[in-house]
Amino acid sequence: MTFQDDFSHETRPVRVVFRPGAAVTATPGEAARLGLRRLLVVCGGRGEPVARAVADALGDACAGVHAEARMHVPVEDAVRAVAAVRAAGADGCVAVGGGSAIGLGKAIALRTGLPLIAVPSTYSGSEMTPVWGLTEHGSKRTGRDPVVQPRSVVYDPRLTLSLPVPLTVTSGVNALAHAVEALYAPDASPLISVMAEEGVRAMAEALPRLAADPKDLDARGRALYAAWLCGACLGATTMGLHHKVCHVLGGTSGLPHAETHTVVLPYALAYNAPAVPRALTVLRRALDAEDVPRALWELAGRLGAPRSLAELGLREGDVTSAANRVAGEPYANPRPMTVDGVRAVLRAAFEGVPPEPFQEAP
Repeated sequence: MTFQDDFSHETRPVRVVFRPGAAVTATPGEAARLGLRRLLVVCGGRGEPVARAVADALGDACAGVHAEARMHVPVEDAVRAVAAVRAAGADGCVAVGGGSAIGLGKAIALRTGLPLIAVPSTYSGSEMTPVWGLTEHGSKRTGRDPVVQPRSVVYDPRLTLSLPVPLTVTSGVNALAHAVEALYAPDASPLISVMAEEGVRAMAEALPRLAADPKDLDARGRALYAAWLCGACLGATTMGLHHKVCHVLGGTSGLPHAETHTVVLPYALAYNAPAVPRALTVLRRALDAEDVPRALWELAGRLGAPRSLAELGLREGDVTSAANRVAGEPYANPRPMTVDGVRAVLRAAFEGVPPEPFQEAP
């Protein structure tokens, strides 16, 4: 980093509480601090038991539990959730769970302006961003709005102890993707570089420990700390090729969110590599590896994660249409996203071959 460079950095107001047991012990206090008296707790089906525990801790301040969060936030789910908020007379929401639950909480905030408290149970990082996403008619739309940024985030490493190893790994690599893209975003800054490097290093160290011992609370805490840093990087910067590809594949083909990020990341980085030498320098330090795309691909493989889009259910015939959609919509990226270039990325990711440099001229 040379300080002749121009940069800007915006810090958004958010309060973070980080400690084991905080989901139950801290959430009521966070609600009271925000002056909230009737909160709707939103979650997905898998996370309902934890959400019920949070609801019980809120006591009379809980206006009900809405356990209908689904991946990629279908717009009809957002409509039902807003109706539930209004029927309950809620003055705020608590989203308990992974990116799907927090995404639904954001959809409520976007449409009502109500404050949101996030209690994440995965490493998605959505809780640290003003980014929202909705899927309608096979297309996922995303946007940025300060109103969806959670006012408080309650990190409880104990919530992640029950996270299955496969989801632990893919959720963790999803977090890595946030930091990787933030390093070469047009609105990156020196602070983002520091946070991204620390986040990548911490997550890369924690994931092998968790694959060996999923109940390692110290490693769970380190992974959640890494997810916080990576999510904050994403929240302060503009997404590029990697996130665009994943949003298109999720919205049009219904591919699972974290797994798709895990598969695509090494190939998106290999495509952008010629245009991002400083980002690669940071990532080489963080991962202690010279070939960063290959190191990420090998990390996923060692931990048993999927390494091809074919494994996730993408049909070979959908590669070209997805490439056309990605390249056809403007997106900030350090290397131009041509149809041929994106198709090459998707083809390699579909096959799951080791990532190699993409030779197409920008």
